[in-house]
Amino acid sequence: MIQSSSDTPVSVDGNPKGRQTPAIRVRFVPFAIGLRPFFLLAGIDAIANMIVWLVVYLWPELWPEVAIAPMYWHAHEMLFGFIAAAIAGFLLTAVPGWTGRSSYAGTPLIGLSVLWLCGRVAMSPLLRLPPILVAVIDLAFFPALVLTLAPPLIRARKLRNLPFIALLTALFLANLSFHLGVLGVIPVGEHIGLGIAADIVCVLIVVVSGRIIPAFTKGGLARMGVKAELKSYAFVEYVAITSIVAVLVADLIAPLSQWNGAVALAAGIAQALRLGQWQGHRTLREPLLWVLHLGYAWLALGLVLKGIWLLFAAEFAAMWVHALTVGAFTTMILAVMTRASLGHTGRALTAPTPMAATYRLVTIAAAVRVFAPTVFPDDYPVIVATAGLLWIAAFAIFLWVYTPILIRPRADGSPG
Repeated sequence: MIQSSSDTPVSVDGNPKGRQTPAIRVRFVPFAIGLRPFFLLAGIDAIANMIVWLVVYLWPELWPEVAIAPMYWHAHEMLFGFIAAAIAGFLLTAVPGWTGRSSYAGTPLIGLSVLWLCGRVAMSPLLRLPPILVAVIDLAFFPALVLTLAPPLIRARKLRNLPFIALLTALFLANLSFHLGVLGVIPVGEHIGLGIAADIVCVLIVVVSGRIIPAFTKGGLARMGVKAELKSYAFVEYVAITSIVAVLVADLIAPLSQWNGAVALAAGIAQALRLGQWQGHRTLREPLLWVLHLGYAWLALGLVLKGIWLLFAAEFAAMWVHALTVGAFTTMILAVMTRASLGHTGRALTAPTPMAATYRLVTIAAAVRVFAPTVFPDDYPVIVATAGLLWIAAFAIFLWVYTPILIRPRADGSPG
């Protein structure tokens, strides 16, 4: 039995019960569905990571000398902490829908959450654990996630979705490269691991966006009474997906080369053309829609800036990494987390009022981080601090609005 939003007791299948039957009133359900714990952890980690980074950036003497370089720690925790949690929450919620199995809940979610938390604790420079032990603990999460998600996909013969398992495996290998670099086994393994992980996230965004942005845009416009015919041309789709995979290959074969820059520039143009098919200009009345288009626009821009930097060394494009990470990755993660959390907790697909401010804060943070160094080259510490504080404010609003949504029962009284 769970409690509905109208205080009418309902059974686990969502059917109202008569008043003669006592109901067990459940107030908190943080492990009732995959997105609940991991979206909450992603929001908390986003703030904690940025606070630590800003403190260490402004007062580097506070960082333990024997720890890995703070820049490596910050990048690793953003990719394999914050972003990994968001990916896990998405897939643990999506796979049951794809396969028709019951939602992941209870013990499996608790176990995966604890495993993710152990990785974050092990990576803390304050503990000073042996690097090999840190690697073993931190590397355990992705294999556990694969072993959780792969069997139902294989049994249901959902071959179309198996590439997600391959991408999770690739993220594990990227993390392995990072730790082997820390251990001195692979020269510059940290750089290789972080770069490949970022490319894999780009691939994930391109694949997932092709599924959700046109569908959500068409449905959202229909709810607003706007008739829209969104067409995704097969050739554009093929070029967009192929080009982003080519970026990954180029980063493996010829990292930071001009050839690599040409591939990135072509991929950015391909993503822009793809985005143009989806009529984002018609979504400005609904933040849950326009934020998806905004996140994809940052992906296209980040790739174009990467290409310009590698080809021409133009100063304004030097911070292309942050266009991808702060702009594209973070905006898309917030877009998916805020929408999915509403839909999967029985709430209307309308962004809570403060969330538009959250989306804007992240984009302003990205714009400051990417372009302000060119305009104000002597104020770099102020720029880093400003962008970081904007990021923290954005996720503080997210947690304020969405923590009650993520820990309390569904608004419609159904399980999940």
